[in-house]
Amino acid sequence: MLFFSVLGHVEVRARDRVFRLAGTMQQSLLAALLVSRGGLVTVDSLILELWGGEPPSKVQNALQAQVSRVRRSLALLEPERPGSRVITTPSGYLFSVGRQELDAHVFMDTVDRVRRAVADDGSSAGPAQDIRELRRALSFWSGPVFGGLRVGPLCQAVAARYAEARNAALTLLFELELTTGPPDRILPELAEAYEQNPTNEKLCMLLMGALYRCGRQRDALDVYRKCRRTLVDDLGVDPTPALRRYEKAILNHDAEMLREPVGHGGRMGM
Repeated sequence: MLFFSVLGHVEVRARDRVFRLAGTMQQSLLAALLVSRGGLVTVDSLILELWGGEPPSKVQNALQAQVSRVRRSLALLEPERPGSRVITTPSGYLFSVGRQELDAHVFMDTVDRVRRAVADDGSSAGPAQDIRELRRALSFWSGPVFGGLRVGPLCQAVAARYAEARNAALTLLFELELTTGPPDRILPELAEAYEQNPTNEKLCMLLMGALYRCGRQRDALDVYRKCRRTLVDDLGVDPTPALRRYEKAILNHDAEMLREPVGHGGRMGM
């Protein structure tokens, strides 16, 4: 069995070794096929994905050549497989991959399972187990999605969904961590996550609350002011009422409100 990675470089693990297909064109093609979730990827969408608005003169032949190279590369990695993972249809291609064979699927499924468990009173394995599962899922991320490859609209949309899911997973992780131990234990990690997502209001609130509980009210309010400036300057929006209420709670030392959970949300499935 192969194990594919897209939460970082586009890679394939086989027999305890990691392989990367030759050339960015093959890697981009494999990425587009992997994130299609087993659905049809049309010829036109793959042409746009690989060449954008400037395809070569014999683009269909060029695409077929790239597909053949990917097919051969994967066949060499799993010679025992009876058929190719890449299936040609009259209008495009299908790619056979199980949910346990792609890191993004494993990540999304694990986080979704933990979210449901936490939301369902009595069904959770407990915060410590939930934290371990979330950290295991987040460990799949080894860099930017697709390793920073220049990708087309299909992969760009998927990368945005994965990034949103990762932020939601981090929010849930930090909420659980803050219920099980002192806030200073995860403060550096939380501050780094917020620094990478300066318009994420839930991470902002978690960082504000953690700083406040560490006796750093002024720093907590500075985080709010920085977030407000970024929202106004970069997005042209004001902070949400929830974030403004959180700032007021810190100003008023409202311990009851600061104990309320910050992040909620629905399913993150793909």
